[in-house]
Amino acid sequence: MSAVIEARRLSKRYNGTTALKEISFEIPAGRIVGLIGPNGAGKTTAMKAILGLTDFEGELKVLGLDPRKDRHALMQDVCFIADVAVLPRWIRVSEVMEFVEGVHPRFSRQKCEAFLARTKIKRSSRVKELSKGMVVQLHLALVMSIDAKLLVLDEPTLGLDILFRKEFYQNLLNDYFDHEKTILVTTHQVEEIEHILTDLIFIKDGKIALSATMDEVAERFTEVMVVPERREQALALKPLYERQVFGKSIYLFDGARRNELASIGELHKPSVADIFVATMKNGNGAAA
Repeated sequence: MSAVIEARRLSKRYNGTTALKEISFEIPAGRIVGLIGPNGAGKTTAMKAILGLTDFEGELKVLGLDPRKDRHALMQDVCFIADVAVLPRWIRVSEVMEFVEGVHPRFSRQKCEAFLARTKIKRSSRVKELSKGMVVQLHLALVMSIDAKLLVLDEPTLGLDILFRKEFYQNLLNDYFDHEKTILVTTHQVEEIEHILTDLIFIKDGKIALSATMDEVAERFTEVMVVPERREQALALKPLYERQVFGKSIYLFDGARRNELASIGELHKPSVADIFVATMKNGNGAAA
């Protein structure tokens, strides 16, 4: 198996609207990949295709399987967390663990108990008695206790406060991820996952706008803060994007030589959020 996820000319149409337009990408094992895009860009459709929740055109292999035909086998090695943890409100925490233990052969009750011991969640509590943060903690404990090869996260911390969000990603990195597992995550809070990502995929209008490792991103993109007198020099180097901060212009360059950029201003490392905004607002997008 050459890749955990391998897509070739993946397309999807809904009632005449094209959600995915022949996109192609690969995700190797042992990577943490951020699938980032604005609302309606196609990222949720791509995730549904990967999970076998929607039909599609083109080729898609997940762990060597076709999600359309082999979803039951695929789900033995794939876990999914959505923005809303779908757990019955009437069920007790202890009953949830018993249920998952009974249906999933790779679930570890011991691991789940250890994760929950760090929280304030009582085993006797019903889901409806838990706060949203606690429900996410419970869902995460259940999922992290399953020895899955692929974890798909769709806005997993939406609506949670910053303490829960930081704890979520810290637990994910320290207690779950290893080089045999792969994580695919989408979120609008890009700045909170930047430090854990190994790869980036930007999707725009159903197409891949950027696909690169974080090392490649660091090599390619540079920001330069330029005083007004050097603006024409900066524009001559064809920046990808321009923004204003405190009366100075900040230009984002893709692939420009740093020694040349240093002659016109102060160099900075752009954040993933800065690169994302530039890519989405740039007419052509960044090169894949």
